[in-house]
Amino acid sequence: MADTANLVLPLLDAAQAQKHVTVNEALARVDALGFGAVASIGQTTPPSVADGAVHIVGDGALGEWSGQDHALAIGSNGGWSFYAPRAGWSVWALSLNEIYVFDGTTWRAGAVAMSSGGAVTSERVLEFDQTLSGAVTTTATQIPDKAIVLGITARVITEISGASSWSLGVASSPDRYGSGFGTALNTLAEGVTGQPLAYYGGTALEVTATGGGFSAGQLRIAIHYQSIAAPRAV
Repeated sequence: MADTANLVLPLLDAAQAQKHVTVNEALARVDALGFGAVASIGQTTPPSVADGAVHIVGDGALGEWSGQDHALAIGSNGGWSFYAPRAGWSVWALSLNEIYVFDGTTWRAGAVAMSSGGAVTSERVLEFDQTLSGAVTTTATQIPDKAIVLGITARVITEISGASSWSLGVASSPDRYGSGFGTALNTLAEGVTGQPLAYYGGTALEVTATGGGFSAGQLRIAIHYQSIAAPRAV
């Protein structure tokens, strides 16, 4: 029985009996691979099988996934079907809320451009919730080392009290991403960097209170950034 060239779907043979078996198998593969989302990426121990659920197997996988590093593992009839990815395939990792692209050797997070040698430019969003207190709140989550920041956005998810407004920035520039933001629920901050700005070393954000100090309130903050990676080792 022949298969298609790209998704390896089974083709019907001439005068084949029980054609529905082959057709149903092909449809199941299209349903899983064409959906474009995976339940997990990088796990090495197989989870409980759920029909149609797709996982990207991690390095050094065990048990039923042994020897299937980087493959797409699809739950099927209580077991697993495996498919080797091809360069250029992309998926949405549901557990991480991030796009991954296969570069021919490994899966790369957030990739928007890649070379044949493995150099990659990635675009990513790092989102977290931050409780506010005092005159200045310094975030535990940091802008990553060597991140090229396009902007910082935020939304008030718990109404802020104790301050009349607030600014968002970093220690060296407390209002780099804007100031005079309101305190009501769902107030937005959309701090676009005038020119993409690179940060060397992890850098915390600072939320500064105006007209008092924070006594309550919470922000959902998103760091929008690009990163680069050198070619693979030879």
